[in-house]
Amino acid sequence: MGSTRKDIASLRQDYSLAFLLETDVHPDPVEQFRLWFHEAVEAEIDDVNAMTLSTSDENAKPHSRIVLLKGLEENQFVFFTNYDSHKGKELSQNPHVSLVFYWKELQRQVRIEGMAEKIRAAESTLYYHSRPKESQIGAWASAQSEVLSGREELEARFKTLQEKYQDTEVPKPPHWGGYTVKPTLIEFWQGRSSRLHDRLCYSLQLGGQWEMKRLNP
Repeated sequence: MGSTRKDIASLRQDYSLAFLLETDVHPDPVEQFRLWFHEAVEAEIDDVNAMTLSTSDENAKPHSRIVLLKGLEENQFVFFTNYDSHKGKELSQNPHVSLVFYWKELQRQVRIEGMAEKIRAAESTLYYHSRPKESQIGAWASAQSEVLSGREELEARFKTLQEKYQDTEVPKPPHWGGYTVKPTLIEFWQGRSSRLHDRLCYSLQLGGQWEMKRLNP
């Protein structure tokens, strides 16, 4: 145990790819996110739209998992999930969420706080039918977050549904759809040498204006 702790503690990397100055960023943090996201796409980063979504339960206990960003519409971040999953139930009780993007190849992180809200069913249906048919069936086959007796149970359920919808359109499950996250805080982190990282944090003010401040690393 001691040697393992020592090995982990010795892991470190110096960051020197770029810097982040107030004069270089857009006054609107959502537009700045678009710029960084575009650069991450251009860098051909795997799973560039993967983000950590953190929710909390009725006891204020946090829970985090990776989900995929599927849109940035009307300055809001969009993702899809099963409304009956653990995260869906938590969101129904407490819509406050946190999102984190980490693009290690660019030595960058974006942290977002905001409020989640279900999107319209018609919009969820439109996206649902743009997915591969196997993914559509998977949304029916998986009672997300519920206990399974074994892998065989899930695969048998999927096969049955595959046969059922072999020659027909798969309807969107009523328990599946999207959320938008309206940001109230967006922080941009750029790794710098000697752990003197750049952190620019935007917070939404009354009246809808954004205020930017530099934070200590």
